[in-house]
Amino acid sequence: MGIAVSHDDAVSQVAGTPAVPPVDDAVATIRDLRVTFRRNGRDVHALRGVSLTIGKGEILGLVGESGSGKSVLGFSMLGLLPPQTRIDGDVLVAGSDMVDGDAKAIRAVRRLDLGAVFQDPMTSLNPTMRIGKQVEEAAGSQDEALRLLTAVGIPDPKRRLRAYPHELSGGLRQRVMIAIAIAGNPDLIIADEPTTALDVTVQAQVLRLLRRLRDEIGCSIVFITHDLGVAAQISDRIAVLYAGRIAEIGPTASVLGTPAHPYTHGLLRSRLTLTTARDRKLAALAGSVPSAVTPLPGCAFEPRCPLATDDCTTSPPDPVAVTPDRTSACILPLEQVAEELGTKATNTEEPFPEAADDGAELPASVVLRDVTKTFTVTKRWLDRSSGGGKLQALRGVSLRVAHGESIALVGESGSGKSTLLRAIAGLEKPTTGEVSLVAGQRPQMVFQDAGASLTPWLSVGELISERLHGSGMSRAQRRDAVVEVLRRVGLPAEIAKSRAGQLSGGQRQRVSLARATVVPPSVLLCDEPTSALDVSLAASVLNLIGDLRRTLDMSVVFVTHDLSVARVVADRIAVMYLGRIVEIGPAEQVIGAPAHPYTQALVDSIPDLGRESRVLPGEPASPLSPPAGCAFHPRCAIALDACSGADLDVRLEGIPGNPHQVACIERKAI
Repeated sequence: MGIAVSHDDAVSQVAGTPAVPPVDDAVATIRDLRVTFRRNGRDVHALRGVSLTIGKGEILGLVGESGSGKSVLGFSMLGLLPPQTRIDGDVLVAGSDMVDGDAKAIRAVRRLDLGAVFQDPMTSLNPTMRIGKQVEEAAGSQDEALRLLTAVGIPDPKRRLRAYPHELSGGLRQRVMIAIAIAGNPDLIIADEPTTALDVTVQAQVLRLLRRLRDEIGCSIVFITHDLGVAAQISDRIAVLYAGRIAEIGPTASVLGTPAHPYTHGLLRSRLTLTTARDRKLAALAGSVPSAVTPLPGCAFEPRCPLATDDCTTSPPDPVAVTPDRTSACILPLEQVAEELGTKATNTEEPFPEAADDGAELPASVVLRDVTKTFTVTKRWLDRSSGGGKLQALRGVSLRVAHGESIALVGESGSGKSTLLRAIAGLEKPTTGEVSLVAGQRPQMVFQDAGASLTPWLSVGELISERLHGSGMSRAQRRDAVVEVLRRVGLPAEIAKSRAGQLSGGQRQRVSLARATVVPPSVLLCDEPTSALDVSLAASVLNLIGDLRRTLDMSVVFVTHDLSVARVVADRIAVMYLGRIVEIGPAEQVIGAPAHPYTQALVDSIPDLGRESRVLPGEPASPLSPPAGCAFHPRCAIALDACSGADLDVRLEGIPGNPHQVACIERKAI
């Protein structure tokens, strides 16, 4: 396997041993790669000297925060950087020069030797073309397209050939993209955050599929992700990028088991797991990745590093071998980093303030009684497998959210989580049933994509002060209120003059929270607000939501597909499947002792270090034609004949000896 080396391409030595054995069959070689964009009259240094090799059949994970250069490195290997980009250094893929090579030769490499899978398959697939035609363009024939769809595990592939992208689930669309990527039997596949927007169950399926394809066709894979748990599931080696440089690279188990760079250690501490303490604030890296226009005379991580010394400010450290197969761009030895940061990591996070509990039942902020929501779907949008034009998004949901309580809604896409949230917000009117709110107050929503939910031509101050219009406050009072709410969410007052496009993802999400809480709501509704954020940013946003909930004494309903997030953010977890709540109870008990087979499957699908996630077979049935009886029975490993009965009425019922409820005729812990 290859490894990062210094600018002069010299291989570091440890006791006379090469840092890594020489790679004779490298699929890709990058030497001292520097990529600079010119924007608004300034140089943007996306990569600042990256060197590595990718061996044949290797899966290399690229991890790091947004702005670290992961995607730019991937696009460099694909030869898809924008025109006018200044590129210094070498990028060789399958023996071809992707920087200075002939344009025709580069196109041939992309067609024959490279494949690409991107984060959002919906934007990569042509919405006006049938799936078969799009795969056939890469495969060369319909028969080969059918073989590829079969190879990537798409059920009923012959029928899917005639489908349009919108008729497939996110997981099936991503499988189509993988089929296109492997059509030319490539030597190298660049997978850029291919599982970020997917549910944990679909994510596990895609990761297993990519590993299987690597074994079958012998290709190498560069897997870009900000989730270290996902990287651990699929990667042979991990390269940690920071501010356009490689901070650390080596075998997955050793990098994640004993980090040699303080940045890697910080990423691991920020990561949520099913054992993260729930009574303390989450660990989060202080500060942020430096701007790509900022000169970096020393170590780029020095301003955020708890072990930084004066020596770290003089010059960027070159990668140094810490073991024969690992390097780290840190002047400190691995043993010192492990010892000092391992000690600092123990119980350093501030505990959340304890909520008052006098034993009395708190009044309700939200009550839902047998809520249903049915959408009429026009014929041209119908999936050809559906049984009609009525989509049953919610099928009899009852839920009580107490004052000051936090409830997480979890489940796969299509389970009805977001529809339920929109019903509480008043954005969707229930078909039947009732949604009751605290009199005189309206809930406020925070969305997944903060950039799309913030008006781009308004300043942050204007966005927030809009909610104060009609309050009777003077202009000066509104201005003071904006400054105060920005302070409350951890942003400086001067950000009020900025527009959303000038802010980072974490800053935009904080602005969304400021806008939602400048007039304190009775209920804060959060729809996947951290799913697209780096682990450290996600931790800081979750800490902020916890602080706001306690400071403003409000309830929180939090939609997520990440059970690790649900466990730390919520008092109770409600698990939804195909429009119904199938289990609800205290967060620790629902995760620690799942009572429904579907909840157990979600827990088993979570990627974790040192444990392979299990794959839940199949996909949820279409909400246009849900199965009779228990909707989960076609995928359930312990289903009984009675579970498919047309007259079966599966309702939430209490489990003897347990404080939570489950909709399963077994009614016992799995």
